[in-house]
Formats: sequence, structure tokens, C-alpha cells
Amino acid sequence: MEYILEIESLRKEFVGFKLNDVSFKLPYGSIMGLIGPNGSGKTTLIKLIMNLVRRTHGEITIFGKSNLKNEIEIKSRIGFVYDNLIAYDHLNINQMKSIIAPFYKKWNNDCFYNYIKIFELSLKQKIKTFSRGMRLKFALAIALSHDADLIIMDEPTSGLDPVFRRELLEILSNLISDKNKSILFSTHITSDLEQIADYVTFINKGDLVFSKTTNDILKNYGIISGDKELLNIQDKFDFCGYTKTQKGVEVLIDNFDEARIRLKNFKEISYKHANLEDIMYFINKKNKNNDYINN
Repeated sequence: MEYILEIESLRKEFVGFKLNDVSFKLPYGSIMGLIGPNGSGKTTLIKLIMNLVRRTHGEITIFGKSNLKNEIEIKSRIGFVYDNLIAYDHLNINQMKSIIAPFYKKWNNDCFYNYIKIFELSLKQKIKTFSRGMRLKFALAIALSHDADLIIMDEPTSGLDPVFRRELLEILSNLISDKNKSILFSTHITSDLEQIADYVTFINKGDLVFSKTTNDILKNYGIISGDKELLNIQDKFDFCGYTKTQKGVEVLIDNFDEARIRLKNFKEISYKHANLEDIMYFINKKNKNNDYINN
């Protein structure tokens, strides 16, 4: 398998926070979602990929090349949408486009104007009057209009209404029909990832929890519900987290099918597959609790 993006032992140390030796790979023709609670390191990771901050250690390879030694060439092939559009607010869309377009050899005016139409933006409206959603749409139009091979987005669906969010997901899915393109985007709206992401990378407090196919995650992670006696089987299973309820406890596991077989003789236990939001909640809660199971 060939990879458009490879992260190896990536580390960034700040005062009070460390992105801790993160490694994962994004294949060509794929969509990867980047998830984690606020402050987990998602934006730091994206900034490192874009070489906007200096790493402490590790390697980043994009299109088979070092993102340090080949920065200009690599960035010309990336469509980047940051969570805060940087633009001259006194200009309108057309004026701002005229400044940006010359930086990209493959800039396509027809493509840009088509996205502006799809996103229902006015070419003559000044950027300072834009809502957050409008600013994001403008940033997306720029990122998608120069035939980028890798699209990187930080919270691209935040601030968008549900109708446009669905339209955007369709646009992203269509983009990777060209198997030479891939997409990496961070989001808190995990249901979006369950619809379109091939892979999900989960970072929590600077540590890599997993980077797996979405299918494997949704198949293998599950929640077992029962009374407090359920905690007594912790020596048989590696619990990923748990929470107390009025009726007992709920436990997150990452070997769902095996657990259902091994616990079939336990009475009054219920099972359900976990979604990405469940997984984030339980694992984050495990890290916060002083009395979680593994203590």
C-alpha cells in the first residue's frame, strides 16, 4: 500500500503539554478523520504537518518527500483549511482571490467560481461582513480550486448548518474518487466521520490512542451494561473505560464479539456497539477519573 502522508514518532513539547511520539499513515485515495477532546493535540498535529510550528522530534513525509526539505513543492499540492480564515477583511472575495490564485500553478478560476456558486457566496461582499460559516465556505472554495492532491482541514464542518454539512461531505467523498487524492480533517462531529471516513486517528492528551479503519473501530468497540458486579471481570478483559449509572455500570471494551461469547452465562448484561462519540467519552473519562478501573 502506498501512503500520501506518513507520520513517524512525531513529538512536540510545550510548557504543560506534549504531543507524544505519534505515528500513523494515510493511504492514497482515502479519508482520515482526526478526533480527540479539546486540547488533545489535533491542531498542533496539523500545524506540524504544515510546518507552521517546529517539531521536537520525528519525521513527516508527504508525497514520499520530507515536509521540511520540500516545503514549497509540497504546500503547492495541499489544500489547507484552518479553523480561522486569514484574509484581508476590507477586500471582497474576488479581490482576495486575485491575491491568492498566483501562488498556485494549477489554480482553476472556473472551479473556484463554481464552488462560490455552490456555497452561495457573493463575489462582491466584503469578507469583514462574513459569518463564521461564510468564512469557512470561502476557505473551502480556495482549498478545492487548485487541484490539490491532499486536503487538510481543521474543523471544516464547525459552524455549518446540517444541510450544507451533508453537501460538503458529498463533495469530499467525490474528491477521492480520484485515487491519487486523500483528505485529513479534524472534527468534533463524529457522525460525519462515520459516514465518510475510511480511517480514524484518535489523539487524547497528546497520546495516540489508535489509528484504524473506521469499519474495524465500529465493529470491535462495544459497551457492556450491567450491575456493579460487572467490574469484577476486569481481570478477564482490558476495559477501555467505564461510567457509573443509576442501574450499575457501563464498560467500554475493544473486543466486542469475544466479550459476548465469554460473558454469555452472565445474567442481566446488555450489549451494544459503540460509536465514535461513545469511544471518545469513555476513554477521556477513564483518563480523568482518579478511581478508574486500572488503578
